This record gives sequence, C-alpha cells and structure tokens, in this order.
Amino acid sequence: MHLQKQGIRVLGISESFADRTWSILCGVVMRRDLHIDGFCFGKVQVGGMDATGEILRMIASLDREDINAIMLNGCVIAWYNVINPDAITKKANIPVICVSYKDSEGLADHIRHHFPGDEDRVRAYERLGERMRIHVKTGLSVYARGYGCSEQEVRQLIRIFTLHGKIPEPLRVARLCARTVLQHSWNEKITMS
Repeated sequence: MHLQKQGIRVLGISESFADRTWSILCGVVMRRDLHIDGFCFGKVQVGGMDATGEILRMIASLDREDINAIMLNGCVIAWYNVINPDAITKKANIPVICVSYKDSEGLADHIRHHFPGDEDRVRAYERLGERMRIHVKTGLSVYARGYGCSEQEVRQLIRIFTLHGKIPEPLRVARLCARTVLQHSWNEKITMS
C-alpha cells in the first residue's frame, strides 16, 4: 500500500440485519480526503457461512483497480457468519483489515453454544488469529487484524480514516447506508404484506 498517497482508496464494508434471515451488506469506496466514489451492496444469510463469497462478489461488481485496501466491520458478522479475510486478500489481491471495537476473550465458546458440532465454523474463527489494539487520535482504542499488509500499515490506515469516535469513516458510512437500505426494504416488506 502507498499510504502517503492523497488518492488512497479504501472499500469499507459493513452490515445491518433485523431478522434471522438476511443481513444487508454495504460497501463504500472512500478516498483519503473522504470523498465517496463508489458503492456496492450484498446480502448474506444470518447464521450462514456465505459472507466470504458475497464479499468477493461485491468487490468484483465494482470492477475497479484503484482500491488500495478493504476494511471490514468485523470478521464475524450476521450471527456468526465467519469471514475468511485471508481468502479475500488472495483472491482480490487487496489487503484486508478487520476492525472491531470491544476487547473480548473470543467467540469460540459462543459459536460452540449456538452451533453445536459445527467445528468447521469454530476452526474458521480460530484461523482469524489474534487482534492488535490500536489507539486512534481521538484517544480511544480499536482492535484489528490485517491480512496482506504489515502491522504498521494496519495502524496507519486506521488512524488516517478515523476522525471522530473510533469507527473509521468508510465503515461508519457503510454501516449507515446498510441500515438505511435494510429499513427501506423492511418497510416495503411490511407495506406489501
């Protein structure tokens, strides 16, 4: 990654879900100067294991070569739908950074509780590796994992894009957008019933 470039672009992907069926994903392409110059959307099954494939489809749908990194709002979304960031990095040839906001002892026991006998899901989670704590300029901390990039690049990219609070701007905007799309589609579903 060329983090000193003013035109560096990040694809931030976040989710929103309200029921036990589908989670809406939104991807926002944002430049370092905070200009937005692209969106993509997807959906994954809540409690499924389809997030990695759907994220790869979203990236391909953009058909762009100017995205320098992908930020994911967590590696485990949609009720334990475990993402494989390493596979995304290798397939898309773009570094991936997963960001989360709370310290925890891990999710393996929770996965075993909710999905008894699903050791493939547990192993997918355990392959994610350890998170690093990153202090951002707002005085708060986030936790992150990087794939296809150095620890220093992860720290620097998160600091570049975190202006307020602790959520990097591409992820904050993607989350707002996913929530709005979900609310709109949920309202239409209720109206049409």
